[in-house]
Amino acid sequence: MKSPIAPFLLFVAAPFAFAVDAPKIDPQRLSDEVKTLSSDAFEGRGPATPGEARTIEYVIAQFKAAGLSPGGDLKDGKRGWTQAVPLGKFEIKGAPSFSLSADGKTQTLTQGEQIAVRASMDGSKTVSIKNAPLVFLGYGVKAPERRWDDFKGPDLHGKVGIVLINDPDFESGQGDFGGKAMTYYGRWTYKYEEAARQGAAGLLIVHETAPASYGWATVKNSNTNTMFDIVRKEPAKAHPPVEGWIQRDLAIELFKRTGLDFDTAKRQAQTREFKPILLKDTFSATFDVDAQIITSQNIVGRIDGGQRPDETVIYSGHWDHLGVGAPDAKGDRIYNGAVDNATGTAALIELGRAFAHGPKPERSIVFLNVTAEEKGLLGSEYYSANPVYPLAKTVAVINLDALDPHGPAKNFTTSGSARQDLLDELIATAKKWNLSYSPDPKPEAGHFFRSDHFPFAKRGVPAVSFGSGEDWVDGGVTAGKA
Repeated sequence: MKSPIAPFLLFVAAPFAFAVDAPKIDPQRLSDEVKTLSSDAFEGRGPATPGEARTIEYVIAQFKAAGLSPGGDLKDGKRGWTQAVPLGKFEIKGAPSFSLSADGKTQTLTQGEQIAVRASMDGSKTVSIKNAPLVFLGYGVKAPERRWDDFKGPDLHGKVGIVLINDPDFESGQGDFGGKAMTYYGRWTYKYEEAARQGAAGLLIVHETAPASYGWATVKNSNTNTMFDIVRKEPAKAHPPVEGWIQRDLAIELFKRTGLDFDTAKRQAQTREFKPILLKDTFSATFDVDAQIITSQNIVGRIDGGQRPDETVIYSGHWDHLGVGAPDAKGDRIYNGAVDNATGTAALIELGRAFAHGPKPERSIVFLNVTAEEKGLLGSEYYSANPVYPLAKTVAVINLDALDPHGPAKNFTTSGSARQDLLDELIATAKKWNLSYSPDPKPEAGHFFRSDHFPFAKRGVPAVSFGSGEDWVDGGVTAGKA
């Protein structure tokens, strides 16, 4: 049996432990672990659900069997297998109400259809916004170092902004934001954060599949269920009361009622001269929020280094998926998450086994299986803000997320195209097994900001997220792309 991710395992283990001989990876064991983690018994591995408890129990048992030592929180002077991650849990109670009003007419919006609004994470227990002015804010970017400000002019207190997704450069491929490759200004997380800094009552992002890099179904599933966030002292500084998305067709209607052409307004927003535009419609929203503090868990295994045990290399990957949600056409409500990310979790287990049964590494190796990636990289954000092992002594993070299960490849890629010495070392090491590197084929999708290496990278730790290649051993690039 050929292993779909064995070549990648040979490669990522090599830079830090296996200079000559590659470890042996059992493809059947990888397959069995993925099947177990993505079975219905794990209920989609949602944080703060029975599925989490089963996942934690299973992964710890596999880490133990692989030969790892516990590497998590200290209790009574001993390391446990987990790091406690306190999270805010937020749900909309009952049916929310959303509407637009213009010229004495009211248009009711249905959650999940024309609009997808998240449960508020700013500390609000009740959201009641009536006839708030709507303001088109271009791409919602304030970047002084690029002499760019989409907020010049109106005071946004009491107003709701409408912004475009991605960067102003996305369509043209050239400009002040580096061309096609997305910057952090293009991410929806940044746009909500900036809206909060500007004092807006809310922000609605116009969904378009190409610049978002995913369809409306993803927006709906990700934003209309239970939300989580790290516990913040001042949550209103990071979140406006209303955070949501609207369909492009609705945005076109809104602009038309103001006498604007959507595409023309978008082109204006791609220039430094753009100024906010007050729309004719007003926006109303009413809903209650059930807010709780829960504790989820990162799972942490460890192998002590032989020569520099105080220095750490982290292999990371998230264990969570979307849990139980809206039924599909067959009535199935469990989002099993086989690829995303049972593959990465299984890879962590088998990497741990390879290290435990191989030569002792120079540095200590930590296998970090994080929670709540699907809720905004929260488990990795919490670890990087509260590291079990100092970030100043963490020399590299290699993240594993959504590996291709179809077959072995002759190449590999990474999420995003950031230049760093760590990637140069991985490329050089890969050549020893005739593996080539292919840069991220869609840097405009912003994958660099969407995987669990990013919270480490933004704090200065060399970090990459490994991706499977498309040049398959059987069938080449044609088969891989298909």
